[in-house]
Amino acid sequence: MELDPLLLSRLQFAFVVCFHTIFPVFTIGLASYIALLQGLFFKTQNPAWDRLALFWTKVFAVVFGMGVVSGIVMSFQFGTNWSNFSFAASNFLGPLLSYEVVTAFFLEAAFLGVLLFGRGKVPQGLHLLAAIMVATGTFISAFWILSANSWMHTPQGVELIDNRFHVLSWSEAIFNPSFPYRFAHMAIASFLTGGFVVAGVSAWFLLRGRDLAANRRALSMCMWLLLVLAPVQAMVGDAHGLNTLEHQPTKVAAMEGHWETSGNVPLLLFAWPDQEAQENRFEIGIPNMASLILTHTLDGEIQGLNEVSPEQQPPVALVFWSFRVMVGIGLLMIAAAFAGLLLRRKGRLYENRLFLKSLVGMISLPFLAVLAGWIVTESGRAPWLVYGIMTHAEGVTPSLTGAMALFTLIGYVAVYAVVFYAGLYYLTRVVRNGMLPESEREEVDGEVHRPKRPLSAAHTPFDDDAESVRS
Repeated sequence: MELDPLLLSRLQFAFVVCFHTIFPVFTIGLASYIALLQGLFFKTQNPAWDRLALFWTKVFAVVFGMGVVSGIVMSFQFGTNWSNFSFAASNFLGPLLSYEVVTAFFLEAAFLGVLLFGRGKVPQGLHLLAAIMVATGTFISAFWILSANSWMHTPQGVELIDNRFHVLSWSEAIFNPSFPYRFAHMAIASFLTGGFVVAGVSAWFLLRGRDLAANRRALSMCMWLLLVLAPVQAMVGDAHGLNTLEHQPTKVAAMEGHWETSGNVPLLLFAWPDQEAQENRFEIGIPNMASLILTHTLDGEIQGLNEVSPEQQPPVALVFWSFRVMVGIGLLMIAAAFAGLLLRRKGRLYENRLFLKSLVGMISLPFLAVLAGWIVTESGRAPWLVYGIMTHAEGVTPSLTGAMALFTLIGYVAVYAVVFYAGLYYLTRVVRNGMLPESEREEVDGEVHRPKRPLSAAHTPFDDDAESVRS
């Protein structure tokens, strides 16, 4: 069997990106939460806020380390697997990725050291500033990365001359048509991810009767956040969808499983897209609802997949079902947020065990929603690498063989499996050990414990299990 280097390169990049994405999408939201906790402690001097900040800083240290390890290799793939694209887009993407390092990564790295290693050694105000700067750095990083990626979806402000993109307007290229919607959508997704993780972990502690006062505060804060942001995300997603319909109508047609250009388009709840036959084998839908959502009229016309050749269509079934996974999880998030409001009004937010268990069970759902969203976004762009200008086949490295691509793909899967298992194991122990009692505020011989590397900031030995010790 002949190995296709293009397919294997796409699978490799998809695997690495999906693996890496789950870490920054969590740390962006968590960094802002830690900054908020540090600010509350600085203002009130209530030790509960400090204990929460210390605990979640430990979690942040582990996840941040895993994110750096998993993401550092992505840039190498541009040269090894996508050299034609790297050469063509270097005038634009090169500076943007450099700006991300200079303005964001350096900021995060410098102040992360103060946040992790400066507790009890620098003034509280400086420690709070460090938390704020780390949170700011995560958003700056997201700004540049999403700008670069959005440009690949809605290229603007450039001209292709002799197989190289030349920037005509930096402002138009950076603030391309899809960027504001995608940045807002991703930022809210980060807050939702952080919110559901903190809520789920706090619920887990409450179910076990541990640190009740602090974890009730944490759960209450998160449920207010989710109550606001979950519905807002639906509205931002709708605006993002309308923007996608304007600039990438084929992607929207794949999301809706819509083959023939027409009006009165139903919203398909279930379908079995058959790309070879260019039709759906079976479908259940709500009449006219897709037209209403996308055009705000019941009989609005929506472009079908048949407007482009089958070779220019994305993998319809993958995009169609990934989109429904993302939307379905979003609806569950909204339901959980309003269930929390109802229980709060009844005075049972912290005692309803079924609700608390459901929050624990939902910890993984935001990550699945983010991955499904990325699959919709990136697979829905196929076969274009730069939408409407350069295809994946034109951007792949000419000398790359299928065997070479398969070898590196297997290597990435094996190494990342080890990294993920080790990181998840250690992270689980950090969470199980929970917050230190106030009488054990990380003081050894009268001095505050100061870690010497990021992961040691978790201060959780592998042969220790605080929960079993306490029991």
